[in-house]
Amino acid sequence: MQVTAKAPCRVDLAGGTLDIWPLYLYHANAVTLNFAVSVYTTCRITAREGSAITLRSADQQVEETYDRLETLESAKRHRHALAAQVVKHFRPQGGLVVETDSESPQGAGIAGSSSMLISTVSAFNRYLKTGHGIEQVREIAQNIEAQVIRVPTGCQDYYPAMYGGVGAVELTVAGIRRKALPVDAAELNRRFVLAYTGKPRQSGINNWEVTKLHIDGSKAVEKNFARIAEIAHAMRGALEKGDWAETARLLRAEWDHRRKNAPGITTETLDRLVAVSRKAGAQAAKVCGAGGGGCAVFLCEPEARARVVAALEREGARVLNVQVAPKGVTVKSAG
Repeated sequence: MQVTAKAPCRVDLAGGTLDIWPLYLYHANAVTLNFAVSVYTTCRITAREGSAITLRSADQQVEETYDRLETLESAKRHRHALAAQVVKHFRPQGGLVVETDSESPQGAGIAGSSSMLISTVSAFNRYLKTGHGIEQVREIAQNIEAQVIRVPTGCQDYYPAMYGGVGAVELTVAGIRRKALPVDAAELNRRFVLAYTGKPRQSGINNWEVTKLHIDGSKAVEKNFARIAEIAHAMRGALEKGDWAETARLLRAEWDHRRKNAPGITTETLDRLVAVSRKAGAQAAKVCGAGGGGCAVFLCEPEARARVVAALEREGARVLNVQVAPKGVTVKSAG
């Protein structure tokens, strides 16, 4: 038997970090806006005879084999930590090979690890016939990622991998709810550019620093996030109306506030790319994810897109040839 799962990564537009509990409880109308992109992660599980378990990552070029489940569970360290933690949770009986792959550049800030966990948990869910619904898949994936990176994780990174498209993640006392936004994907494709700076970020660090500052009572961070929450709420309305000029204005405002939250969220490279892109005709830009490197997203009028791409590439950025991914995780079985 073989099961293969595939999920997209994401670009966040506004309201990031607010999706980490309990930050969103401190702000009214907290919402995070993002969209899935055609950068994919995959997980393939193949049954084998005996009790051996092999974990293999094609993109990281690592492989490790354990003679049985108990050996994997007792190991102090794993080269493929995400896959190992998923195996520990599901405790499969019998031999298998778990192979993962990611198209995301290292430390890109487009939720590659979160997408990978949605792929891997979904594959095990099908392989073992555990019957988890998609929200429980998300909860398992989010909790496992927190175990691995050892800092709190937000929820927004998993929803594009689950559903695809453009979405609003509503964050309330009553719980978390994802709503699809009626955004013309073809129009968004004509207007956004995703570029990798060439410098990976360290996942989780900036978000944890900002979260701690907020919980510790930093008035500056609290004020910034209050404004970020307002911006995200307003941007949702602009996206629903197809008002791209207002969306771009709000994206600029979101980045202006976000970069003030803590040192290291922006970098000289990011600042240079933002400046260069604006000279080439970009209306707005912001770093993806927590910042400190990785990818940045740029919004521009369609006629300026080629100029923006050329300007970024001249500065050494790697422009990713991506589009809005319309679907979330897919799972296929064979054998």
